[in-house]
Amino acid sequence: MKNSRWLLRLVVVVLALLIVCFLAVHVFSHRSPTVDILGSYFPAWMVCIIGGLTLTLVTHWIVQVCHLKPYLGPAPLIYSCLTIIFTFATWILFYQN
Repeated sequence: MKNSRWLLRLVVVVLALLIVCFLAVHVFSHRSPTVDILGSYFPAWMVCIIGGLTLTLVTHWIVQVCHLKPYLGPAPLIYSCLTIIFTFATWILFYQN
């Protein structure tokens, strides 16, 4: 029973992330270097850093839920590298042109 709940939560999280990514691609499809958020224009790199940090927090949550912490190396190194990777991946995904 506990495994089925865990699997259901994982599926819900993955689907939610896919929906958010799909909507973000359509919202930011103009490939502008600035992003309008509540009437203020922010540089695109700020949005990418926030996205990278958010994805890193989601990854940290998944690591905690799946009890994978003993299999990781030094946590500061792993999570800082994940933040950089997710930030660059967000930049490439949304602002490649």
